[in-house]
Amino acid sequence: MEKLLIAVLGNRNSGKSHTWNTLFGSTVRTGKEERRLYFNDCEYVNVFLVSGSPEERETYVGDLISVKEPRIVLCSTQYRDDVKTTYKYFVDNDYFLFVHWLNPGYWDLDTPSFDTLGLINWLLSQQSIVGIRSGKPSVDSRVKEMKEYIYGWAKHRNLVFNECE
Repeated sequence: MEKLLIAVLGNRNSGKSHTWNTLFGSTVRTGKEERRLYFNDCEYVNVFLVSGSPEERETYVGDLISVKEPRIVLCSTQYRDDVKTTYKYFVDNDYFLFVHWLNPGYWDLDTPSFDTLGLINWLLSQQSIVGIRSGKPSVDSRVKEMKEYIYGWAKHRNLVFNECE
């Protein structure tokens, strides 16, 4: 697959936006253009960010993505019934899905939740990697994991730019 979705799945206030803010090193919001995600002082990749889940906005994710067929999309998704519509958009558009489920999320009870939606089995039946991560400890290790995955995926496809060359 030549397109990649990096998604953070969780309840409201689980740490989804905090994940993106940490990944970029500043407060970020959904934009109208791709933005640079830096791996170090020189190397970066272009990504499209959907911060603030389509489910909370009650907006179809395809209407939020204003760039034609971005290769890498970062997207917040909320754990509720209609989230499958968001994931289906990416599946139908040939994205590989890399999903971190924040379970428990930052403001959730300390006990992880059972997947009452059957979402994880559905995601795993697609072209995907799904990881369950707690939103309670420091965000740094899961952001590092995401960044390393994006770098390896993008480097293999010659999508990493180097400003220092």
